[in-house]
Amino acid sequence: MRTIEEINDKIRRRRAVVWTVEELKARVSEIGVSQAAKQVDVVTTGAFEPMESSGAIINLGHTDPPIKIRQCRLDGVAAYAGFGAVDLYLGASQIADYNRGGESIDGDEPRERGGGHVIADLIAGKPVQLQALGQVTDCYPRASFETTITRDTINQFYLFNPRNLYQNFIVGVNGGDRPLFTYLGPLQPRLGNAVYSNSGGLSPLMNDPDLQVIGIGSRILLGGGIGYVAWEGTQHFPLQKRLPNRTPIGPAATVALIGDAKQMNPRWVRGCYFKGYGSSLMLGVGTPLPILNEEVVVHCAVQDKDLVAPVVDFSIPRRVRPTFGLVSYAQLKSGRITIDGQTVRTAPLSSLFLSRHVAAELKQWIGEGRFELTPAIAPLPQDRTFLPQDLWGSQVNIS
Repeated sequence: MRTIEEINDKIRRRRAVVWTVEELKARVSEIGVSQAAKQVDVVTTGAFEPMESSGAIINLGHTDPPIKIRQCRLDGVAAYAGFGAVDLYLGASQIADYNRGGESIDGDEPRERGGGHVIADLIAGKPVQLQALGQVTDCYPRASFETTITRDTINQFYLFNPRNLYQNFIVGVNGGDRPLFTYLGPLQPRLGNAVYSNSGGLSPLMNDPDLQVIGIGSRILLGGGIGYVAWEGTQHFPLQKRLPNRTPIGPAATVALIGDAKQMNPRWVRGCYFKGYGSSLMLGVGTPLPILNEEVVVHCAVQDKDLVAPVVDFSIPRRVRPTFGLVSYAQLKSGRITIDGQTVRTAPLSSLFLSRHVAAELKQWIGEGRFELTPAIAPLPQDRTFLPQDLWGSQVNIS
């Protein structure tokens, strides 16, 4: 029906018809797939949720005399310095081991600040304290360096996120007798609550289940700026079992994302902390889906009642945990599900409100001619398996 170049031509002339994915679902219910496909050019999806497998590449610029950094902390959070002399990678889930004044944190003191908070502060233009130790060589004679940096006093500053936008995930519950503190947040004992982290029908990859229009090189909204799909994400598992509508019944495809953090908006990048677990990064991601044919509309029209996720019991401390079966996202979003005859409260880790706002903002950008689409330069692989690491024998302590 259309090509991406034809859609971009309409975007440049501000004649493109753009709907959010929720608007498309509503319109398909009224006028059907064929008529909707004729009317709309682009559908926008959105996600705003913790994405802990994220981080920032930072180039500081050289000091005088030069330093070859081998240990570095930003506001007390360790950054990886095993690249060039002043290149750093700051992981969102790295926990602070020093406070902002440079004093060591005692072992029993909560460390409710991490890499996600530092990244968010830099994007917001706030100052960040840097402490670095160097490997002294003939060309890098400096042994240490302390300063304060901001977004504007460093060279490159971009997010490179190894795993974002899970195509579906799990629902966490706790069948044990004590509270558990997990990457989904607190899970109350005896099935006291259930937490899900995917936005269901709003989620970008749920609306492109076979990755037909999202691929390597696809332009996206990342943290309020322009970003791109850089590669398949870590733990990419497109071979997950699927329903007849092609959506997966559990964690499946993922993508690696990249984007210039200097362009980003602090509204869409926020540090967060999970009690008893650690820090992460709340990140807004908007993905445009070009309506190239009716099949794209069919996939985008999927409803929450036709999307499912597995309910997993975190009280069993194993890689493979028992499940209580599958529940639909319509049930999850109702606020209650039933497990073994017991009514259990549900809550989303993903912000459905802000996910809608991300999709709406991307719609506005496209409508104003500020955001054009890019064709994928290569498809995301469809044949990746999921390989666990099972240690047979005694545990190994790495010091």
